[in-house]
Order: sequence, then structure tokens, then C-alpha cells
Amino acid sequence: MCTGKCSRVIATLLYPLVLLSVICNIVLFFPGWDVKFAKEGHITEEVKFMGGVIGGGLLVLIPALSIQLTGEQGCCANRFGMFLSIVFAAVGVAGALYSFIVAVLGLSNGPLCKVGNLWERPFINSNVTYLHNSNMWTVCSEPKNVVQFNTGLFITLMVTSCLQGLFCAFQIINGLIGTIFGTCRDKNHP
Repeated sequence: MCTGKCSRVIATLLYPLVLLSVICNIVLFFPGWDVKFAKEGHITEEVKFMGGVIGGGLLVLIPALSIQLTGEQGCCANRFGMFLSIVFAAVGVAGALYSFIVAVLGLSNGPLCKVGNLWERPFINSNVTYLHNSNMWTVCSEPKNVVQFNTGLFITLMVTSCLQGLFCAFQIINGLIGTIFGTCRDKNHP
């Protein structure tokens, strides 16, 4: 496969991951599927870091667009375009890494929830053992099922960011090959 075509495939794979990352982060603002907690400011701190919107979203979308242009016929399908795709893909790796770190922190620290009459993070010092012991989850009275809610979405963000980082790393290798050997595009192949 030519480096130009490989770039188009990588970009096409990144777009749905960007969308999934942004959606997961936005949904995390509404624990228990309720706007009440967002209005009252009872949101897990790591959600406010916007790892899915900034890291897995914007910082991966910009490289995806650049990588897509690198694979197209025209101004960017040349050695310089491939070199630029290396730089943009590195930005994508950094964005995916940011998203991953925020998701890991959100998962390890646990959700913000109502315990008795106080809003706190009861699992912050549990060394992630709360994930294995579902009996501990009942300590959170509000939002309902917040542990499962946050766990599912943060794990989805972790997997998504790993894939984004992997695809961007592939593009760095692909861009290096394209920079050194050219994009191998000719007029007979679209």
C-alpha cells in the first residue's frame, strides 16, 4: 500500500474515534443522565479537564484533517506534506496521551458522589480496588449508578485514546517512509 493511501485510511479511522471521544466527555458532564448535577457543580474533577474534547477531540481532529490531505492528490501529497503529517501526528499522539492520562486519573480517583449529606470522592484513596468490589458502590447515594456511569465512559475514553495514539504513531512511521521514499502516487491510481 502506498503511503498516500495509508494516510487516507489512518485519517478515516481517526474520525469516528474523535467523535466517540468528544461524546464520551460531554456525556460525563451529566452523571445519571441528569442535568441537575452539572448545574449544581457536582461533577467529577477530571471531567472538567476535558480530556475527551481537547485531547482526544481537537488535538486528534487537526492531525486527522492534515493526514487526510496528505493522502489526497494535489498540494499535500508530496514529501513535504508527508513531513508535515509527522509533526501533526505527533500532536495527535500528545492529544491521545492527554486524554488517556485524564481518563486514568478519573478512573483511579473515582466519581464525585453524595455520601450521606456530603458530596465527596469516597474512592480516591482506594487504589482502584473499588472497581473490583461492587458492594462499595452503594456508598454513593447520588447520582444513581454514578460508579458504573463514570467507569464505563472513562474506560471507553482510555480505549479510544489508545487507538488514537496507535494510529497517529502509525502515521509517524508512514510519514517518515513517505518523506524518505515519496508518496508513490501516480496518475493511474486514485
